[in-house]
Amino acid sequence: MANPIGPFGFQPIRNNGMYTGQVNMYYIPSSDGSEYSIGDAVKTVAGGDANGIPQIQKSTGANSEYQRGVIVGFEAVPAVGQNGSIQGSPLTLEVINAPATKSRAYYAWVLDDPNAIFIIQDDGLNALTATSCNKNATFTVANNANALIQISATTLTTGTVATTATFPLKIRGLYQAVAPGGGNQFGVNAKWVVSFNLHELSASGVAGY
Repeated sequence: MANPIGPFGFQPIRNNGMYTGQVNMYYIPSSDGSEYSIGDAVKTVAGGDANGIPQIQKSTGANSEYQRGVIVGFEAVPAVGQNGSIQGSPLTLEVINAPATKSRAYYAWVLDDPNAIFIIQDDGLNALTATSCNKNATFTVANNANALIQISATTLTTGTVATTATFPLKIRGLYQAVAPGGGNQFGVNAKWVVSFNLHELSASGVAGY
């Protein structure tokens, strides 16, 4: 049975120790021109909001790029410190992404634990084998074309799998999923267990932004 095509970006599954699901808040200004979805990788940049919440921007997946983490959710209110109310305008609980054209700033919850481990689907352009386990790779950033899904379509770039030390992803093996409905096997569009090989919070001597 062929692997189904359904990219979802980075999906957290565990870390090297006890996985608590703890996340931190980050700021995306209204001037930012990128679309953000759950499952997108992000990195920090210079600056923050008026409350000191650090600013992020969308990662590119390029060689030598350090990552801050992965978006797992968005704040329902438009600004930090604004309390929700059962009166007046209802909370926009359906907010699960930040559009490319923004009328306001957005606040994202980011899993920034350097020990976090994720699954990601590959781009389907090459059929990877067991020789890809323990190698490094880059990732290809994409927005999901289905506006109703609004989830990341970022994939592992199969054409870059190599031993290169400066690639952002460390491949930890093929994701072990139960067949047939959720099966996963070697071949195109496989799901891989990965971690960030280059993480802003895991290495010493990382420059500030």
